[in-house]
Amino acid sequence: MQKAKGDGLDRLLVTARDAGCTEDQVRNFLSAGYVPLPWQLRFHGAARAADGRDGPDQIGCGGARGPGKSHAVFAQVALDDCRRYPGLKALYLRKIGKNAREQFEDLRRTVLAHVTHDYNRNSGLVTLWQDSRIVIGHFKDEKDVDSYLGIEYDVIAIEETTGLSPLKYQTLRDSNRTSKLGWRARTYNSTNPGNIGHGWYKKRFVEPYRAGQETYTRFIPATVEDNVFIDPDYRRKLEENTGWRLRAYRYGDWDIAAGQFFSTWKHEAHVIPPFAIPLDWPVWMGMDYGFQHPTVFVVFSQDGDGNTYVIGEWVAARTLPQAHVEGVTALLGRLGRTVEQVWPVDAGSDVFAKKDATAATIAEQYAELGVDLRPANMDRINGAGRLLGLLGDADRGQVPRFFVFETCPTVIEQIPAMVHNPNRPEDVLKVDADDDGNGGDDGYDALRYGLMAAGINAQASTVVEAVDILDGM
Repeated sequence: MQKAKGDGLDRLLVTARDAGCTEDQVRNFLSAGYVPLPWQLRFHGAARAADGRDGPDQIGCGGARGPGKSHAVFAQVALDDCRRYPGLKALYLRKIGKNAREQFEDLRRTVLAHVTHDYNRNSGLVTLWQDSRIVIGHFKDEKDVDSYLGIEYDVIAIEETTGLSPLKYQTLRDSNRTSKLGWRARTYNSTNPGNIGHGWYKKRFVEPYRAGQETYTRFIPATVEDNVFIDPDYRRKLEENTGWRLRAYRYGDWDIAAGQFFSTWKHEAHVIPPFAIPLDWPVWMGMDYGFQHPTVFVVFSQDGDGNTYVIGEWVAARTLPQAHVEGVTALLGRLGRTVEQVWPVDAGSDVFAKKDATAATIAEQYAELGVDLRPANMDRINGAGRLLGLLGDADRGQVPRFFVFETCPTVIEQIPAMVHNPNRPEDVLKVDADDDGNGGDDGYDALRYGLMAAGINAQASTVVEAVDILDGM
């Protein structure tokens, strides 16, 4: 970093003060050879505001690529937090990539170039100042986050936070606690728009920032324009991206469908007001089972032109089959149908699993209550393809053949939230709901099961109608 001298130092100090930085904080940075950029000072000021009982305890930064997000977050932990609180224990969590270890080496050598420290490459432990420690953690898959569960970390810093679901982010938050007098536990994070966590991150950090209603979160936006030290050619390289990647990586635009699988979903085209379903239209259901996670029933119908409609949904967690059947029966009644009129419900394979030799399966429990379940077609790729085909593509003049009643909020929320599986791009990434039943893909799975049975149920309904006619002759 360049040395701050003369007028430059005066401007830095004024900017730091306006950003909420303290004098000793700036001294900590400058003595280590780190001269923060103006946007980085705003991040560091928010970090010091976390000391106050009413201050933030979750501080995020980012948007576009290239502003120096990693530099700011690591510098805050290593040069300020660890220095002023001896014995501090920090977790610095990074997404595993092809060159993750090499990238961290570059970051460490830059930020800690003038700081005496010990780095154990094998254990990923940085020890510095007065026995403060930074544990360098990594996650490749979401399950890797569970290895940090139950361990106390005074501060947790997360890179690429939108790579985590809200459930795994909360798992880390559960380990963010302290027993150190005078220290208030907090988390820092940096990220770009996109990935599995785009929706929850935007809701938690970005929207309160935009509305000027931040309480325990702070968000500091930054783009490549905010980094005067960046290679000018890097801007041009970012501008070689197209579509949502250009908007996300170059401009830090959070109003994108980043990584969205069903990118042709248009709320204004696919969500419609409810209407009475004619008696000659087939009606059927798809079901995704859960207990801690929600159980979801999705009700479908289809007109004579092959247009498919989601006309109802029943969603509940921590609920036994009896209550589900009562809820679904009431829902069908409002739609002008009875359980007996609806063909067997297409359900995921877990309801047919025998977990105990003497206990009834979930499917058997439902059968005793008058609801027959049959194994759904579990083909994930063709299920996603079926929905894509029905959505149409307004930009290419392809009219939609799939519509959702506006009374079905779970389906409406989850379709646009589904993203590509990075290891299998033609498939939708599996996402679990959090402990409160928020998010997840249970509604999407129930939708997928029903869509894969659409032709079967429409044909079966025609046969039933024909039999009824013959019986009446």
